[in-house]
Amino acid sequence: MKPPPFLIIETGQPFPSLRRYGRFPHWIRVAAGLEQAETVVVNVEDGQRLPARQGFAATIVTGSAAFVTDRAEWSERSADWLRDAAHAGMPLLGICYGHQLLAHALGGQVDYNPAGRESGTIRLELEPAAAADPLFAGLPPSFPAQATHLQTVLQAPAGATVLARSAQDGCHAFRWGEHAWGLQFHPEFATHHMRGYVRARADCIARHGGCARAVARQVSAAPQARQLLRRFVRHARAV
Repeated sequence: MKPPPFLIIETGQPFPSLRRYGRFPHWIRVAAGLEQAETVVVNVEDGQRLPARQGFAATIVTGSAAFVTDRAEWSERSADWLRDAAHAGMPLLGICYGHQLLAHALGGQVDYNPAGRESGTIRLELEPAAAADPLFAGLPPSFPAQATHLQTVLQAPAGATVLARSAQDGCHAFRWGEHAWGLQFHPEFATHHMRGYVRARADCIARHGGCARAVARQVSAAPQARQLLRRFVRHARAV
């Protein structure tokens, strides 16, 4: 009997210069070790409707160039769906925009990061609670991750556990309940994805006081962060 598929909610597209590598669901699927037949992709930004939760092992929400604070119809509709799914105990993983959307759906606060744009290979610092978390347990207390974002979760949802932070962001990961996680960083990014985003965002990085060339030179692999996708898949299948 085939295991139930993973639903991937597609909330945006990569920069045109990076689309030769495929769309976000493909990047996530490869990093998560999932076959194409093990996933169902719904492009909510393009107007596709979300299905009933039944019959899916879990849901993963992609990143996007959109802003949660714009309260677009497709985004708010997706937030309602995620809120219901979280309360029903469905395993959920939100990445970047998906992290912010999940936090918003559960009553957290999302807005522009007062520290400005965070880009490139950053350093995650795990909070003490991460040691007992199903996804983060056993990882080093500090490790690299790939990030590119202007908005952030300023306040995690009530009852959530903050699991990781960076120098610029106090909520880089959280867990709500037993099975719902938000990750501000991009576990699906390889180094070529990250360097491509740094080049594409060079003007914005400069406006926020950074140097894209220097950021690009410092991009490195982030294997521990990448592990989290496969850990989530294993967790969801065991639920």
